[in-house]
Amino acid sequence: MTTSSIPRPEHPKPQFERSDWINLNGTWSFSFDFGRSGIERGFNRATKFDREIVVPFCPESHLSGIGHTDFLQSVWYHRTIEIPVEWRGKRILLHFGGVDSECHAYIDGRHVGGHFGGSSSFYFDITNFVAAGSCSHLVVHASDDTRSTLQGGGKQSLDYHSIGCFYTRTTGIWQTVWLEAVPLCGLSSYEQYCDIDTKQLHIRPTFFEVYQNPTFQVTASLKSRVVSEVSMPLSNTGILSLDLSSQFSLWSPDQPTLYDLDLKVIDEDGQLRDHVRSYAGMRKIHVEDSTFFLNNEPIYLRFVLDQGYYMDGIWTAPSDDALRRDVELGREAGFNGARLHQKGFEERFHYWADRLGYLTWAEYPSWGLSLKSDKAARNMLQEWRELLIRDRNHPSIIGWTPLNETWDVSDKHRHRRLHVDAYEVTKSLDPGRPINGASGGCQVVTDIYTVHNYEQDPSKLRRMLERQEDGSVYQTLGDKETTYSGQPYVVDEFGGIKWIPAQEFQYASDSWGYGVPPRSLEEVYERLEGQVNAILSLEHIAGYCYTQLTDVEQEQNGIYNYDRSHKFDMRRVREIFQRIPLEYQREPEH
Repeated sequence: MTTSSIPRPEHPKPQFERSDWINLNGTWSFSFDFGRSGIERGFNRATKFDREIVVPFCPESHLSGIGHTDFLQSVWYHRTIEIPVEWRGKRILLHFGGVDSECHAYIDGRHVGGHFGGSSSFYFDITNFVAAGSCSHLVVHASDDTRSTLQGGGKQSLDYHSIGCFYTRTTGIWQTVWLEAVPLCGLSSYEQYCDIDTKQLHIRPTFFEVYQNPTFQVTASLKSRVVSEVSMPLSNTGILSLDLSSQFSLWSPDQPTLYDLDLKVIDEDGQLRDHVRSYAGMRKIHVEDSTFFLNNEPIYLRFVLDQGYYMDGIWTAPSDDALRRDVELGREAGFNGARLHQKGFEERFHYWADRLGYLTWAEYPSWGLSLKSDKAARNMLQEWRELLIRDRNHPSIIGWTPLNETWDVSDKHRHRRLHVDAYEVTKSLDPGRPINGASGGCQVVTDIYTVHNYEQDPSKLRRMLERQEDGSVYQTLGDKETTYSGQPYVVDEFGGIKWIPAQEFQYASDSWGYGVPPRSLEEVYERLEGQVNAILSLEHIAGYCYTQLTDVEQEQNGIYNYDRSHKFDMRRVREIFQRIPLEYQREPEH
């Protein structure tokens, strides 16, 4: 299969890219397993199944070639893999960008690993199961129980049909699958610490194996010019610091400067043993006096809700260009960022946000998860930890949202315990970003106080959101939540104005938006402008998130149609969303 015929051929980890890799996307054989009897029938030893599917698209999607949208609890995949002769003596890793929700892989009938969690990426070390220069049978089994309440499903519908703000489900493989060859002493992972105040970039590496003689070297370049280069002996406890002061440039939405990084393992003879290409953006996000600061300057968040659904791929973008286009659409509409809602977005989206200068809050798909189950909590915390570790080097991510609308407080003990655990896990893995503990409530512990309010009348919306004389603020769930204590206050869901420009754009007979739909296009602009102005007029509000970027199936309240075509005059829309409060407007530089 040529690269041009492989769907999603680009490298799936742009912040951790090696040259020795093989993309396994394309046509696999496939089987439904409605009775969940595949193991009993020897599916793990299969050399072919009865159907075909195009990976990495889920079987519910059109792009997969199947389009089966009923509940799927068990599916199987098969293809052959060939390990290049040149990979002899190296560690062979089998990577999965995402498999919803439980995955087990087999090589020639032997179990090589299992993973739970439908959004996080993972790999299995298959070195001992394959041989360089030979072919093997790879079988993948995916189990998915959307209705179990033990797994985060985000916006996947718990009913047969898509309904309300719940949409078509995703089962099985939905991100790129690939093979990678890694030297035995190769780099396993690394963490970036960006310190703009001292103009230093700190690198903390982890290696698969540590030997005494090899050296770890990091080079930072800007526009092909080396800015800094440092090295140290291989160690899983060391930290490298690169001084970037000779050519220092900040990352921001206005100027998204990225330093290219080359991370190398070099042996005692000067031979290159491992080479990983990456990048870094020097930026700082912090909270001070109820205000967000980016690079030590106050910033007002003008976010849009992005659910990351696609007409033909559902959770999977049809192409890398589609991911880039979504970032461009948000910027075109006047937003400076997005709340990535109820989905663990693939790494290529974060890459384009980094490249184009687009701020984001990353979020765990917590809907569908029982707040009363200790097992569900364990599953969530494990998967969320994996997402945090995978994505924390992206400069575009300026906040984390582990939970959304946790309004069921019938078991207060477990409810509070999960909130506190999720907050502490997030803070321990990334102390540098603020945490939106539970978007829209029920707030327990949080660095950002967020509310959801879909009042359509701008004057009523303003009255509801006004700060009272006693200092109290509007809370989505009132006194069920922790009292507001001076955090940045964000209206991170509002709007949702329904508008379908023409009959051919109506996705479903039960299409909907919030409130009574406007009667004319001009009324849409008036309502939108009124709502945004109401929020901007209130000094205690530090930002907002408008619902939403695009229509998603029957929820037709986007700035764009589901196919990403224009609904509105984008000049007028952009003028509305580019406004900021007077106190955030900087004096022009002379």
